[in-house]
Amino acid sequence: MQVNIYDQKAPKKPTNLSINSDLLMLAKKSRINLSQALEHCLAKLLLEEKRRTWREDNKEAIEQYNNHVANGVFSDGLRNF
Repeated sequence: MQVNIYDQKAPKKPTNLSINSDLLMLAKKSRINLSQALEHCLAKLLLEEKRRTWREDNKEAIEQYNNHVANGVFSDGLRNF
């Protein structure tokens, strides 16, 4: 499942970056599209951050649910497995 956290059709904006010269040389040798690679990595980092903040924001509810099911759930007596 792919989660889109940004508008992939938004216009491109020129940006100046400073990166390690050895990484730049290796990326160019490997014909890596720097803009595409940066966008991919930024999207991944932003998604990880969004998931982290969601878990933090919902920490109390998650703990309450885990405590609730640790004592068993309604269907425990009905299951045959």
